[in-house]
Order: sequence, then C-alpha cells, then structure tokens
Amino acid sequence: MASINLIEAFQDFKEAENIDRPTMMKVVEDVFKTLLRKKYGSDENFDVIVNAEKGDLEIMRRRTIVSDGEVNDPLAEIAYTDAVKIEPDYEVGEELYEEVEILDFGRRAILAAKQTLASRIGDLKKNVLVKKYSERVGEIVSAEVYQVWKKEILLLDEEGSELILPKSEQIPQDYFKKGENIRAVVKKVELKNNSPVIILSRTSPLFLSKLLEIEVPEIFDGLIVIKRIVREPGERAKVAVESYDDRIDPVGACVGMKGSRIHGIVRELKNENIDVINWTANTQLLIQRSLTPSKITNMELDNEKSHANVYLKPDQVSLAIGRKGVNIKLAQELTGYTIDVFRDNEGEPEEFDIDLEEFSDEIEPWVIDELKRIGCDTARSVLDLTADELERRTDLEKQTIDDVRRVLKEEFEKG
Repeated sequence: MASINLIEAFQDFKEAENIDRPTMMKVVEDVFKTLLRKKYGSDENFDVIVNAEKGDLEIMRRRTIVSDGEVNDPLAEIAYTDAVKIEPDYEVGEELYEEVEILDFGRRAILAAKQTLASRIGDLKKNVLVKKYSERVGEIVSAEVYQVWKKEILLLDEEGSELILPKSEQIPQDYFKKGENIRAVVKKVELKNNSPVIILSRTSPLFLSKLLEIEVPEIFDGLIVIKRIVREPGERAKVAVESYDDRIDPVGACVGMKGSRIHGIVRELKNENIDVINWTANTQLLIQRSLTPSKITNMELDNEKSHANVYLKPDQVSLAIGRKGVNIKLAQELTGYTIDVFRDNEGEPEEFDIDLEEFSDEIEPWVIDELKRIGCDTARSVLDLTADELERRTDLEKQTIDDVRRVLKEEFEKG
C-alpha cells in the first residue's frame, strides 16, 4: 500500500475543511471502483474501505465458495479447492474475503488513480470555494496581502484561499505591503479557465455601507436604513439615511458623539469626506441636502426633465461645486437630477471656482488661514491678486505664495 501513498491526497481533503467526510469517502471509493471495473469488468463484489485518518485504504474481494466444477461466475464465486489454499478452514457456502493488492493493478493504473483523485479533490475544493464566497457577496472580509502586482493584489484569507483586489477596486490613496491585513467587500465570484476568482472591492458603495453597519448598531438592528450611497473613492461620499424610530436622529447616530463613529470609517477610506444626510421624498429638500456643505438660497425644479437650477450666494458656489466638481457630481448621482449652479439673483452660470479648504491636502492649514484672513477663501480670489500684492498683505514668504499659486493654477488647468 505504501507504493501508492495516498496520504498527500487525504491531506488535501483535510485542508479543505468544508468538504464533508461522506463526500470525501465517496470520491475515493468512486476512483478505485473505476480501477476495479477496468481490471475485472465489474465492481459488484468488491468493497473499498477508506481510512482517512491514516491516509490509506483497503480493497476487499468478496466471493462465495462453491463445489469444484460449479463455478459459473468467477467474479462472484470461487472453487472449494482454491479457497482452502487461502485458508484451510473454509467450507462450501461460506463467503471468502480476500484483500486485493494495489500493486496488482499495475504502476500506470495506480498513477492514473492518483491523478484522478487529485483532480476530483481539486474540483471539490473549487466548488466549496465558489459556494462559500457566492454566499458572502456584499460582505466585508479581512485578508492578508500575499503578492502586490501592478494591476492587482493577491490576498489570502484565513483558510489560504486566494482573493483578488484589482487596481480599479482600490482607493487611489491605497498602498499595501506584503503581510498587511486589509478589509474589502466581496464584489463578485467569477470562473476563469474553470477556476474560481473571487474579486474584492474597496471602492464599491457596498464597502461603505457595510462599514457603517459595523460602526452604527442602529443600522445593524434595522432602526436606521441606508437609502442611497454615492462615492468618489478617496475624495467624497454622500450617504442618505432614514430612521424608522422617531426618537432616533439618523444623521447624529451615524456620525456619533464628536464624530466618534464616522472617524474610523474615514480613516479606513483614506480620509474620504463623508456627508451623511437625512433622506426625504421631497425632491427639492433632498437636492438642498445633497449639496451640503453649501447653503442654497433659491431653486427652480423641472420634474419632467429631472433638472434643477440652484441659486446660491457667491461665497457658497465653490462649496456646492467642490474640488474637481466632485460635490455637485455626487449630488446629481444621489438625487437623479441634473443640477446647474447660479449666483443668487443672476441668470448667468457661476464661473467654476474651488473653496480653499479643498486644497488642505496640498496647502498647509495655517497658510489657508492666513489667506482667509485677507478675505481670500476660494482659489480664484487668490489668483485674482498678484504675487506681490499677496506678499504685501500677508505674512507669507514669496516661495510659499509661488507654491500656492502653482497648486491652484494646476487645478484649473486640469479642469
């Protein structure tokens, strides 16, 4: 039996813990019954006994002892004379059990059996993996980074199963190293070349939804429901929530005391700004809330064309539009309306501008504060002044002013 050494094959079974024992026994039995049919033409009078713990098996041949000359079926019967050669105490009518030596099948047949067994185990593992992760689509999983490639990251879960996080499903600011543990949501399960591929995502709205569910017990309990989520990964997200309990403020519950609940999520999403707003069936009010942090003074709605003209004070326009137009883009996705922004009391569209706070990742806060001190709170208000004028009116050095102007100009050139 040592020559076939099935221990490795059984070890594969043990590693795939989700494969139940009856299935395991059946697979091994099927493989060796196929061998028996090839050699003897039938497997009816053979018993395959599997010992999964030791990693071996026995094949017992069962025949009835008949009188000499009365053997009609050599597979099921054995002559008395031949039987007593095996064991002298046998008598006619008894059942004779004889172990079949695996080596009798021949080296080639044994090798084929091992390959078939390995293949069947592999198929079972794939099926188990597909079933496991198909049931977990939309759930957050934690996995370890095993390999980092240009277009994707290979991760291993706690059972050693391979998961894929494509570059397109990573937040732009994501940077991972081998051995690091990361969280992502199971997006889908695909089959490539008959092998399961589990795709994860950190950019999906589902990822943010599940993080909120973890951090906010009221969402998990169903007291607060997330009506809609839109995201620009790594930049900004808008979450519309509704409470089924009048005593619970859904926005306050999601944000937490002094932002305690939302801060962890913001860190996980690489400082993505998260606007949590109250959901409402009132379209005008929903549009108004979706354009947070800006404050609207007037609005014209065309429900048939799903279009809205929004009027704001000049200092609110850049807030409504947001850096790279992200804020207004997400507001449109959240509401399903096309939104045009105008200065209050004017019929002309507002020239694209950006609030200085949107540059806090490139310009130091104290520099922004100094510019605001002289009344410059948007990018264009800074660029409208010459470098000499900025140097004269602020306590900023010329190099700092030049750097600030370069950053602001580059943003408009991108647009």
